[in-house]
Amino acid sequence: MSNPVSSPDAPAASSMLAEASGPRAAARALRLVVLVPCLDEERTVAEVVSGVPRELPGVGSVEVVVLDDGSSDATAECARQAGARVVSHRVNLGLGRTFRDGVKQALALGADLVVNIYGDGQFNPADIANLVAPIVNGEAHMVTASRFLQRELVPEMPAIKRWGNRWVARIVWLLSGRRFRDVSCGFRAFSREALLRMNLFGSFTYTQETFLDLIFKGLEIVELPVRVEGVRRFGASRVASSIPRYAFRSLQIMLRAFISYRPFSFFSILAGLFLAIGFSLLGFLLVHYLDSGSVSPHIWPGFVGGSFCVLGTSTLVIALVGDMLVRQRLNQEEVLYYMKRDLYSRGEPAAR
Repeated sequence: MSNPVSSPDAPAASSMLAEASGPRAAARALRLVVLVPCLDEERTVAEVVSGVPRELPGVGSVEVVVLDDGSSDATAECARQAGARVVSHRVNLGLGRTFRDGVKQALALGADLVVNIYGDGQFNPADIANLVAPIVNGEAHMVTASRFLQRELVPEMPAIKRWGNRWVARIVWLLSGRRFRDVSCGFRAFSREALLRMNLFGSFTYTQETFLDLIFKGLEIVELPVRVEGVRRFGASRVASSIPRYAFRSLQIMLRAFISYRPFSFFSILAGLFLAIGFSLLGFLLVHYLDSGSVSPHIWPGFVGGSFCVLGTSTLVIALVGDMLVRQRLNQEEVLYYMKRDLYSRGEPAAR
């Protein structure tokens, strides 16, 4: 297992880890809720539910919640027969929305730990023990299964998908400054602290947005090598069925998440680019004027360069305004965190 990755807000993260694994947490066994998002998985969901280990070190109780995202087959019935609690959407709302609903459900059930594992049979439920161990031991807020951390565990998959996963991981590295080998695997474990602080908005998927959200908040993430099947046992992937579509939607979600937390960085880079173009054109016009004593016939750099300078200045103003807004957002998210913590600490409200 890799060591917990250091973060820019390491003191704050360490404090949250200490709180989560302190005497109060040690005084009672933890409650684990396993979320199983499904869409037409009647052939595999019962096997996944039955394979979830019910006895884990430091865990007192385990409950499985199947999230049926508008299945048209007998997924829900198969899950109930296997002993899972089932939450169903009437229509397909997307993996991101399904995950957020699952998080609310888990917190309402009093979860201290949450594991997300897909119902298509790609992942081995027995590996849940390895995923939750760093959280139980107070070493991480999130543990994610990695298909690419160890070369011998890399699954067989189409070259285009492997290339796409590699580049998505690089984009997350570029945006966050933190390097992970696999940011698209949905087999993950979360602490209660991570779930309370997490705020996601994408409906298409949640995998990359989760990394950015928790990294920017200074929470600890551990990447754990796990052996998985490279392809679904039945049918085709609902999320990555179209590689270009998946890449575009994922990039869109990641870019929005980055702008939400780093607007000054994003817009100041654009402002610098616009100003560089503008001053270069104006400089060319100035050199031409000093050399010939006239702006003719190159008056166009004056108009174009001036326009770029105005655009750059406006973009810089947007960067400053965005930086002020993100400070307000962080304050609001802190208030939201305490509200959620208070709501879900009053007991175990019945989930609906």
